[in-house]
Amino acid sequence: MVAAASLAAGTLPAAGSPPESGPSRPIAIDRATASYEAMQKYFYVDDGSSLYLERFPLAEEDRPYSYEWPFSQAHIATLDLAGIAGQTGQQFGDDLADRGIGQEQYWNAAGGTTGLPGYDSYPRTPFGNGGDMFYDDNEWVALAKVQQYLMNGDEAALERAKEIFELVDSGWDTDASHPAPGGVFWTQAPWSTDRNTVSTMPGAQLGVRLYEITGDKHYLDTAIKYVEWTDETLLAPNNLYWDNIKLDGSTDKTQWSYNQGVPIGTYALLYKATGDEEYLNKAEAIAEASYEYYVKEERLLEQPAYFNSIYFKNLLLLESVTGGKTYRAAMQDYADTVWNDVRDSETGLFAFGDEETELLEQAAMVQIYATLAWPTGRTSILY
Repeated sequence: MVAAASLAAGTLPAAGSPPESGPSRPIAIDRATASYEAMQKYFYVDDGSSLYLERFPLAEEDRPYSYEWPFSQAHIATLDLAGIAGQTGQQFGDDLADRGIGQEQYWNAAGGTTGLPGYDSYPRTPFGNGGDMFYDDNEWVALAKVQQYLMNGDEAALERAKEIFELVDSGWDTDASHPAPGGVFWTQAPWSTDRNTVSTMPGAQLGVRLYEITGDKHYLDTAIKYVEWTDETLLAPNNLYWDNIKLDGSTDKTQWSYNQGVPIGTYALLYKATGDEEYLNKAEAIAEASYEYYVKEERLLEQPAYFNSIYFKNLLLLESVTGGKTYRAAMQDYADTVWNDVRDSETGLFAFGDEETELLEQAAMVQIYATLAWPTGRTSILY
């Protein structure tokens, strides 16, 4: 779910400085762990729900628990920590299991408007009354479930990812009278008129992953349909993606960083799945355009941290294929700047221009530091 961009917080170091100039792997682990401990201290709700707060400090209008999108990012932060090699990752096993419990508080087994089950936007009984299903919210969980399967062979996680894929595909626009018919709607809410990069491309990425695992060509064919529609409809002349097209035909031309990251990762996976070098060329072209736009032109700090975490992890996925280090170096530079300029050393919280910290922001930085501790070969399983 899209939120307002964070305020800029300083200036990044020169683009492309070598990884050796930043923290070593042990320091990345220390930063990930410290950021996670702060997340648990200030956001985790210790009432048996396994849920979190939306922000700290709470605003008067806030509900008792976070919405699904922030929770999913805390879940993924824990997953990324558990993915660190050796005893460091192993110590997060119990916490990851607890995130799995919390995640299911959002599960709507009865199904939404298309009749298929999925995760609501707010916890269900006894912790809340649920809410509309957002397709992008569900896609992040499904991609995390795939990552969990690739990490430890969790068959239940894989089955849940398959369920969510069917839910997402039920959100495909089938009305030929619409402008640019096709694409996955953002949400099942009755006010929804958007078909988005962020609701369509993660579905494609999920489809390619499921094809890699199962060999079922239905997943691959659907993924290709999704990327073709997104490229035809939302790819801008600067080789970056716009946000969405509405049913009145108007286009929101905002270019969020995560809307570049997911296509990069998707095309890299399509190349791995098919051997077609055109897909790799597309991944590299989007990566190069986004690097110029966000890194060299110093726009990264204008983007929310929780968009940048998705952007950078997909760049790591690309570099697991190409063997490069440019994008990891840019990620390290960003991580250093945020640690030095945005983090409150007393609380360990990240406040991007506000007095409050969102769970989304804290979880994003945990993800960034945790995956910087992953070796290049292992980043092939990131979403």
